[in-house]
Amino acid sequence: MPIAGSSNGIVGRLGLFGRLPGALVFGVVMLLAGPVVAEDFPLRDKYASVGVAPVETEELAASLDAMTVVDARSSYEYETLHIRDAVSIPLASRDFDESVRTLAEESGQPLVFYCNGVTCAVSYKAALKAKEAGIADARVYDAGVFAWAQAQPQHTVLLGEPLQSADRLIADEAFKGRVLDEDAFYARIQSSADPVIVDIRSKDQRRGVSLFQMRDRHVPLTNDNQDLDGLVQAAMTEKRQMFFVDATGKQVRWLQYYLEEQGVPQYWFLEGGASKIFEGMGLQ
Repeated sequence: MPIAGSSNGIVGRLGLFGRLPGALVFGVVMLLAGPVVAEDFPLRDKYASVGVAPVETEELAASLDAMTVVDARSSYEYETLHIRDAVSIPLASRDFDESVRTLAEESGQPLVFYCNGVTCAVSYKAALKAKEAGIADARVYDAGVFAWAQAQPQHTVLLGEPLQSADRLIADEAFKGRVLDEDAFYARIQSSADPVIVDIRSKDQRRGVSLFQMRDRHVPLTNDNQDLDGLVQAAMTEKRQMFFVDATGKQVRWLQYYLEEQGVPQYWFLEGGASKIFEGMGLQ
């Protein structure tokens, strides 16, 4: 792995962008046919021991009117793709406990939490936190939003509109085709006449550190993408390639829907995001 100051790491090689201060040392989950086995849901046993029970796709589809579905992911992910009528209460929100208690009281129904897929622990953590907040009937839909969208497109919302067909989902291969490892990401930037480098990490994630010594634009994701619009339109008009860096390589999965909707032809994501660079530098 590359280290700080090395000619192999992206930060070390981008001399024109500077170096970090020395002191700062998801493919798509597809619905599978056949019986459910434990290996398909690696987190179930762990959370079953603390009383978090799962809901299967068929059960949830048949009980949408009798259960209140809660999206525990970020609001940006929710606004991109969510289960119809799901309520957005991000696990990271400061008023999570109060929000779920109010929702449970107002709905009078069991709460079912979900996130992105079988290896995503956010839904389990949210259900457990809800139980600790006094919600006895809190369960988890651990298959995740992509499996739901594949099985129930008519009950899925994409970018504010009914999904209707799973064909509108961005395939795993189409996402991976835009993801570059560190070497390829750097090489493509270097070969671009006037690259547009965008850091979409939140303010807390970025912590004032530009990976490209302020040659990048810091544009945290917002639900309306308003801050990105100008950059995107200018890049397309000027035929400039766009390069996006997030925290861990997961946010860009959701950003891709916006980029495709806008018709951006040349854009690339850094595999593993900023954390992959820090890991290579021994800072993780």
